[in-house]
Amino acid sequence: MLPVPQRQGMKVWTTAAVAVAAVLYATALDNDVYTLTSPASLPSHVFLRKAYSVGAFALVGYLSGRAFQEWGRRPNAAGLALLVGLYSAAIEIGQAFHGSTEGLAWNAFDTGCGALGGLVAGLVLKATRRAG
Repeated sequence: MLPVPQRQGMKVWTTAAVAVAAVLYATALDNDVYTLTSPASLPSHVFLRKAYSVGAFALVGYLSGRAFQEWGRRPNAAGLALLVGLYSAAIEIGQAFHGSTEGLAWNAFDTGCGALGGLVAGLVLKATRRAG
């Protein structure tokens, strides 16, 4: 078990990270949301969906990194890439249980998008530490 710093007040970043990750997970399993956010009528709907998934994963990674800081840990870009990549893989597994037929190649690509988002978040956190 990890040592826990003194508990003083609510852990705002931890709460935000868990809440956002849970909402995005549930959203990723909802076929209606999938259809609404990337309708096949859009010419580049697949590219659009993958691009904003990287942004969503970066948000999860950023909030997770701030949560780690809140607990006295110093996150790094590689660690956040791994963490968010695993989170993305969990989404892929959940989607498979909900009837997704994307196939392993798309599952791997989507998991890579998650890892990329985590990496971006880690680099942003590193840059803000240097600037601050």
